[in-house]
Amino acid sequence: MAETVKRYSPKDFSHLKGLKGVNDETLQTHFALYQGYVKRTNALTERLEALQKEKKALGSEPVYAELTRRLGFEYNGMVLHEYYFGNLTPNGKNIHSGKLKSALEQSFGSYEAWLEDFKAVGTMPGVGWAVLYQDPSTGWLSNHWITLHNDGNVAGYRPILVMDAWEHAFVPTFKATERAKYVDAILKDIDWGAVEKRLL
Repeated sequence: MAETVKRYSPKDFSHLKGLKGVNDETLQTHFALYQGYVKRTNALTERLEALQKEKKALGSEPVYAELTRRLGFEYNGMVLHEYYFGNLTPNGKNIHSGKLKSALEQSFGSYEAWLEDFKAVGTMPGVGWAVLYQDPSTGWLSNHWITLHNDGNVAGYRPILVMDAWEHAFVPTFKATERAKYVDAILKDIDWGAVEKRLL
């Protein structure tokens, strides 16, 4: 029986050139950073597979334990970037109606209330992500701050809209102190159709 090898390939997001929220130079740097997460996810998986074959997949084995703890950071670094790039478009338009707007209104009272809250989350100090999640059991939507890539993700919840709030996402297009300007600008690049398709 052939052995299954788990390997990921970076996705192509080159169609995103011309965004309003970040310039193409910043975007190219960001793509390279994302590709690094894919590469490290593969390397980490390969190393852990080797330790399993060597019978060193033990909780008492320091190398195995530390590499396993690293999984959430590298995997989420890859996946969150794919959600983020996947919900951007250089032809962004305002959200007007539809299933997504109705879900936001039901969960937050109004689209404007959701937007104000999402911007508040996105402009909080620190490195991380602003993510709109959907609770699969109720359909409710809620905004969350994800520190690094792995601290704050809600188990089982579905990412609907993902915004990278690390400085590398907007510097040098904006200064490190201008996160709010980036948030306002990148929200004009949202592909609301792609976001709506993520709803359950």
